[in-house]
Amino acid sequence: MTGPFIHDIDPVLADLGGLYLWYYGLFYSLGFLSLFLWLRSQRASLRLSVADVYDLTIVASAAILIGGRLMAVLFYEWDYYRGHLAQLGHYWIGGMGTHGFLIGVVVGTALFSWVKGKPFLVILDALAIPGALILGFGRLANYIDGQIVGSVTEVWWGVKFPDADGYRHPVVLYDGLKNLLLIVPLLLIRRTGPPPGVLAANFILWYGFFRLLIDFLRDYRADLLGLPSGQWFNISMVVIGIGMLAWIYRRPSPGDAMQDIDWSSYDALLARPASLFLRRLLLLSILLFSLAIPSDRTQDVPVVYGKRHPGLEHSALYPPVSIRTSQQP
Repeated sequence: MTGPFIHDIDPVLADLGGLYLWYYGLFYSLGFLSLFLWLRSQRASLRLSVADVYDLTIVASAAILIGGRLMAVLFYEWDYYRGHLAQLGHYWIGGMGTHGFLIGVVVGTALFSWVKGKPFLVILDALAIPGALILGFGRLANYIDGQIVGSVTEVWWGVKFPDADGYRHPVVLYDGLKNLLLIVPLLLIRRTGPPPGVLAANFILWYGFFRLLIDFLRDYRADLLGLPSGQWFNISMVVIGIGMLAWIYRRPSPGDAMQDIDWSSYDALLARPASLFLRRLLLLSILLFSLAIPSDRTQDVPVVYGKRHPGLEHSALYPPVSIRTSQQP
């Protein structure tokens, strides 16, 4: 028995005279906007000024874009990019890797915490819940794009994707649902007032664990010891999450990290209006820029999407790629 679902979704949102906007990019923008709204709602408990909320959102969003790009280029598509170094920053031709988002956020959070003098684990915890939401949005975007498919299946909910034979597991919907459902236990853990880092550690652990299981249904290429590189990243996340929890609960009680800081001068800063124009402009630029990001892979964008949008085949912005070398991250 095969499923009745045929993927026939146009992933193009709009054509701006040869520059295409994509639903995939739209979900990035919505995710970054949700991150800003979450941090703004929590800024009092985090002792963040409005300017800090903008700064953290900008740093985290940029870190997601940079980390995702580097992951795709270095781990999934280097066979292509080593011969096309000038395209490293051409986000509009595709090429993003999910695990790179997470690495980028950790690096960006560390940078923000160091510059602003904030407790790193507290800020990392603050990003766990919106991070799960962003990753859930991302997987819904992957489904709309139709480029990441699961293994062939006969289950009734199998999906016929445009460029894959047979009916396939909609693995990105499984993973997206997993990411969204992960918000519930994270909220419950947060209500218990755990030590700093516990929320982030649980996110890393359970994201990696459940994605490890889901990815066995992926149409992946095996690289190392019979597993694809994406699965090794998942395993690493499980180990890191467990290690973080063990370290947090075995170390001496750190006390209330937010109370250990002298906030006397900072409280005054919170009460002062900040100059936000440039920050607003920069955040808006990131939101608009993200709209131009197509699928998560730099493979045959004009060929795949030019069937519905012939302009892609003739636009200098989207050079045709004649090889398919990447794994789908």
